[in-house]
Amino acid sequence: MTKKIAVVLDNLFEDVEFTSPVEAYKQAGHEVTVIGKEAGSIVKGKKENTEITIDKAISEVKPEDFDALLIPGGFSPDLLRGDEAGRFGTFTKGFVENEKPVFAICHGPQLLIDTDLLKGKKMTSYLSVRKDLENAGATVVDESVVVDSNIVTSRTPDDLEDFNRESLALLQ
Repeated sequence: MTKKIAVVLDNLFEDVEFTSPVEAYKQAGHEVTVIGKEAGSIVKGKKENTEITIDKAISEVKPEDFDALLIPGGFSPDLLRGDEAGRFGTFTKGFVENEKPVFAICHGPQLLIDTDLLKGKKMTSYLSVRKDLENAGATVVDESVVVDSNIVTSRTPDDLEDFNRESLALLQ
């Protein structure tokens, strides 16, 4: 069954943490919508060889429109957290509250911190985000992929094979 997957994205995302999962989701027959600050704008990856056009502005969407959420890493999650209205955190919170699948890799879990719903969750992330996750109440482990109920987290691009596998399993 086709699922609608939202991807929240801004400049300086980790290129392969966007391209690899999105390719896996599309190959499995799922629909992907890229959400950013402004529809039609172009965001560039950290490596600057990936340019993505934003499909929908955050102001145009709500969690109910989608079945799952992908948060790629890089500096993008931090830039999304800087949205003064907190729209990306609120959007992400809607997925966690309604137990919809959320896939966050590397720095992606930074956006999950803004949900205030991590207490007791088992997670992993890039090393520099782990203390923030602990302070948000999560139990942090150093594993290639962690699945806790509806949330899948991974550490780095090296974990993409495991991350994609577990993300796709949760979509079934």
